[in-house]
Amino acid sequence: MSVDGYLEAFRRSGSIVIVGASLAGLRAAEALRDEGFTGTLTMVGDEPHEPYDRPPLSKQVLLGKVPADHTALPRRRAVDAQWRLGTAATGLDLAGKRVSLADGDAVEYDRLLIATGVRARPWPHELEADLDGVFVLRTRDDAAQLHHRLKAGPHRVLVIGAGFTGSEIASACRERELPVTVAERGAAPLVGALGGVVGEVAAELQRAHGVDLRCGVQVTGLEGDSAGRVRRAHFSDGTAVEVEVVVVALGATRNTEWLADSGLGAGPRGIACDAGCRAFDVRGIVTDDVFVAGDVARSPHPLFGYQFLSLEHWGNAVAQAEIAAHNMVSASTDRLPHLWMPSFWSAQFGVNIKSVGVPPMADQILVTQGSLAEHRFTAAYGYQGRVIAAVTFDQAKWLDFYERQIEQAAPFPPEFPTVDRRPEGMRPVAAGFPDPSLPSHGPTVTLSGHSPTDRRVSFSPHRA
Repeated sequence: MSVDGYLEAFRRSGSIVIVGASLAGLRAAEALRDEGFTGTLTMVGDEPHEPYDRPPLSKQVLLGKVPADHTALPRRRAVDAQWRLGTAATGLDLAGKRVSLADGDAVEYDRLLIATGVRARPWPHELEADLDGVFVLRTRDDAAQLHHRLKAGPHRVLVIGAGFTGSEIASACRERELPVTVAERGAAPLVGALGGVVGEVAAELQRAHGVDLRCGVQVTGLEGDSAGRVRRAHFSDGTAVEVEVVVVALGATRNTEWLADSGLGAGPRGIACDAGCRAFDVRGIVTDDVFVAGDVARSPHPLFGYQFLSLEHWGNAVAQAEIAAHNMVSASTDRLPHLWMPSFWSAQFGVNIKSVGVPPMADQILVTQGSLAEHRFTAAYGYQGRVIAAVTFDQAKWLDFYERQIEQAAPFPPEFPTVDRRPEGMRPVAAGFPDPSLPSHGPTVTLSGHSPTDRRVSFSPHRA
């Protein structure tokens, strides 16, 4: 059978398995049907729920504005899939093209998409993590349980970790008028994601809204009462605080353990794949029947020195899933690269924070519009003389401009005069990111490798 004949037969009656029934998995399934795939489609998910939206969990759900079970993702079309929900994948046989499931069953595939995402990193001390009142926030059930406890009005909440999730949880607590302490081992909130300069602004915001913010400290222990309820937290500076609720917000762990000994290039940083979303095996050879999308994927990006990026972003999960779906059912000459511009947003303490690019890659920052002191500004990040990222606090109108600057490898500092530059933005300063060799829960973009090449590219993203 010719290549074209095989592909046509596969599109008509082949078998695709998607492991990971969340945002990336659902959007990939829809895209496969849109691409004309009429074969068997199986969706495997470890949660019992159909795909739901995660961003509202730390915002509207905790505030009681949206019930946790009302966060289902809207369906763009029917996917006509066999759903295997509440059953985790436990193993992969590459040679036999078979995925093993926790219930002892197995599903076979012609092509496989892995979109298993990440899970919340738990409190490392198991007995303390099991205390009543200690939570993480990642799933719909996590959010429902935490909302129920916050609604009861605890006398104090402790949030461990001041990355985006931790900061949004603290913001929701203050909006509920709950006393909240935030413990952050770094110098400031959001320091791993946005650096020390912007982190100081985030710290000012938290304290202005009544947060008991403690930076440069670690929680050394959680203490429970005789009934097994958390009652006290101890810090590395020798202090302690009485608490009724503890939320552990120490970042995420990629769901790759089930791929151990599978032969795929999978590990704690994710699953390595090429720009077309095809997974690498442990020898560095690209596979042609296993694809990756979403938070669990790490792939090279030409705009950022061919670094392998792991992106924990809603928009990236959608865009990469659609590219993976297209490439799964297309001839090699018709496949597309995934070149999505990293971006994220967060709403906390009355401010909308948005960013494009890869801030943690930067060594310098320059405030180009607005004022840090007023908590309303735009800042550009530079790396080796070029614009690499930008962040805005309540000034999102500038992001499209800076996205174009990043795409064009524009020089840093920016050469244009701005209409609203204050004295604090007259010269670049050190961005203030922590040592990348130290553990960090802050970045939503993880730099996890690079290419030895240093080629310049012309970046032409598809725009509808």
